[in-house]
Amino acid sequence: MNAQPVNIPSASDIADASRRIRTVTRRTPVLQVTAGELDIPVPVTLKMEFLQHTGSFKVRGASNVLALLRTTDRGVPAAGVCCASGGNHGAAVAWAAREAGLRATVFVPDFAPTAKTAIIESLGARLRRVDGFYADALVASQDHARRVGAFHVDAFDDPLTVAGQGTLGLELADQVPEGRPVLVGCGGGGLYAGTALALAGRNRVIAVEPSSAPSLTAALEEGEPVDVEVGGIAVDSLGARRAGRIATAVGLSLGMKTLSVPDEAIAAARTLLWQRLRIVAEPGGATALAAVLVHSEHFPDGATVVISGANTDLPASVG
Repeated sequence: MNAQPVNIPSASDIADASRRIRTVTRRTPVLQVTAGELDIPVPVTLKMEFLQHTGSFKVRGASNVLALLRTTDRGVPAAGVCCASGGNHGAAVAWAAREAGLRATVFVPDFAPTAKTAIIESLGARLRRVDGFYADALVASQDHARRVGAFHVDAFDDPLTVAGQGTLGLELADQVPEGRPVLVGCGGGGLYAGTALALAGRNRVIAVEPSSAPSLTAALEEGEPVDVEVGGIAVDSLGARRAGRIATAVGLSLGMKTLSVPDEAIAAARTLLWQRLRIVAEPGGATALAAVLVHSEHFPDGATVVISGANTDLPASVG
């Protein structure tokens, strides 16, 4: 890792986040599924996080940031808040800002799906499309924050965001057996880091990445975040070109190895969720389940799988 210290949220930070946002976020349920029900190699417990407000886990982190911002001496700037997003974080910030009566501006890559941008605009946020990928939208959002004085809400590499995502892990501690591995899809790594910190010493949390966007895999191999090429069917939600410093530090401290899955397995996982359970998951939301199809030897007794998002149009190939 580079010399600059990494501010990793503590267990008490995650507990504080839980108390701060429990009245605005949903406690999402779990569903026990046998191997036969889903036609997969091992049984799984699905954490139905796609039932969260705006259809993804991102509301947890955004709500924690804005709730704390409003109670600090700094307060909320007149220009409101802004963020960069592939879609889900933007929808979460738009929702949290609307609940708090704040202005929000969301920068997205120009390929962001309509299913996600429509949610952002319906929640009253100003949408700004940017040529390129998430990293390009991030530069535009940070420039906007400096230019107009808006508060930038980071998608995955801020301790408050990670602590908010960690509240999902606290819920799992009440919902699933100790010792059973937990699989989460990973882009920048905020959900992985928060969940792993919340469940440290209780459940091993495994980050699952598309093989076409291996940002955390590369960071753990190099010992620090590095840029990688990104693409594939889950790029709108798991397409961070560089993993977060927090996720990298957490992964290194826990000796975590990522699991990679091809686009074909992600597509197959989405199809199974729809055909067998009538669950509509976006590609990023089904990526963790894809690991059960490809890497079941790592968890022969089953696993808990976070279905993290459902903001997608139902493809004809799934229907």
